[in-house]
Amino acid sequence: MSPEHPGEGSGLLEVGRILRPHGLSGEVLVELWSDQSRLRPGNVLDTERGPLTVTASRHHRDRFLVSFSGVTDRAAADAWRGVALLAEPLSQPGTLWVHQLVGATVVSATGEELGVVEAVEPNPASDLLVLGGGGLVPLRFVVSFEPHERVVVDIPDGLLD
Repeated sequence: MSPEHPGEGSGLLEVGRILRPHGLSGEVLVELWSDQSRLRPGNVLDTERGPLTVTASRHHRDRFLVSFSGVTDRAAADAWRGVALLAEPLSQPGTLWVHQLVGATVVSATGEELGVVEAVEPNPASDLLVLGGGGLVPLRFVVSFEPHERVVVDIPDGLLD
């Protein structure tokens, strides 16, 4: 499942965040919640302050070091600290996206309505669907879904008791 988060009312998704400057030449450390293809040179990411064009990127531990056009020194990079990066949703058939799950009705394989997805919570074993009322359903039990509408799960007896 992709952990992309919804952007505010724009149809764009929050795909990452600029954490802090790295070095003196304008490079920034980026936490990315999406496919790393988002950081290919020439790609444009939107922000609340306007678009940023990627000029270079490289993997650095579990994050990325990224250079953006016009951000040429540490002071300019520091001005972007904490800014969310937004982009259009990627089309990848069979991929579960957070923005498509939140608000969907969860039903059991036998047709019993279990609740509505309020959030998706990261978990090392399996991300969890957080249902209204507090129920938690691991994503590994999802057997089918219709984006924004319905999620069918095959859960063990007693999971939500």
